[in-house]
Amino acid sequence: MPDGKPPRILAFANQKGGVGKTTTAINLATALASDRKVLLLDLDPQGNASTGLGIPRNERSPGSYALLVEGQPLPALARATQIPNLHLLPADPDLAGAEIELVGRDQRERCLANAFAANAAALAGFDFVFLDCPPSLGLITLNALVAADGVIVPLQTEFFALEGISHITRTIDRVKRALNPRLGLDGIVLTMVDRRNNLSELVASDARSFFKDKVYDTVIPRNVRVTEAPSHGLPVLLYDFRSPGAQAYVRLAAEFLKRDRARKP
Repeated sequence: MPDGKPPRILAFANQKGGVGKTTTAINLATALASDRKVLLLDLDPQGNASTGLGIPRNERSPGSYALLVEGQPLPALARATQIPNLHLLPADPDLAGAEIELVGRDQRERCLANAFAANAAALAGFDFVFLDCPPSLGLITLNALVAADGVIVPLQTEFFALEGISHITRTIDRVKRALNPRLGLDGIVLTMVDRRNNLSELVASDARSFFKDKVYDTVIPRNVRVTEAPSHGLPVLLYDFRSPGAQAYVRLAAEFLKRDRARKP
C-alpha cells in the first residue's frame, strides 16, 4: 500500500487512434486496483475513459480541465469509481478548449507537472497514476509526457500502427532531452492480436525484433467482450471476467508488477 512516496506516473500515449489505448489504461488500472491504489486521469476530450468507467457526461465537471487549466485542487476533483482502490479524474466538456487556452501561457507544457507538484500530498496516497492521453501529439499530450515518469504505448498489430509508432518514440526522445530527463519508454503492449492473421503475427514479430524487451510478453487478443464492455460503462474485467480479453489484462497486470519490481533498486 502507499507509503508516502510519490506514485509512479505513466502516460498511455499513441498518436494513432483506435489502437486500444484507453481500453488498456482502464483495464490495467482495474486489474492493479485489486491490491494497489490507482488514479486514472482522463486527458482525452472525447472522454472515453470516463465512459468506460460508467461516469455519465453530465457528471464529469469539474474534471481534468479544472486541474490542468484552472489549478483546482486534486482532492476536490478526483472521485471514487465502482472499483475499490481505483479513482478517476474525468474529462469534463471544457477540456476540448484546453489546447487553445494553454497556447498563450508561460511554461504551457508544464501545467500538469506543476499541478502534480502542488498536489504532491494527495498523490502520495496512490501507487500509480495513469494518464490517458488524446490520440494526438498536441499540448495536452505534451503536458502528460512532461509530468510522467514513463510511457506505455499500446500498439495495434496492423501495418499502419507499426509505421506510426516511430512518431511517438521520437517525441518521447525529444521530450526527454529538452523537458523531462526522467521520461522513458516504459513498454509497448500489443493489442487486438489475431492469431489467425499472418499480418498480425508479422507486425508483432517486427515490433519485438526492433524494441526487444520493451514489448510486453502478454498480448491482448481481439475479443468481442473487450469491445462490448465500454457500452455498459464497465471494464471488461467486470463485464466478463472469464473472457480471453479480461484474462489477458490480468496477465498484463502481473507482468507489469513484475517489471515494476525489477525496475526498483
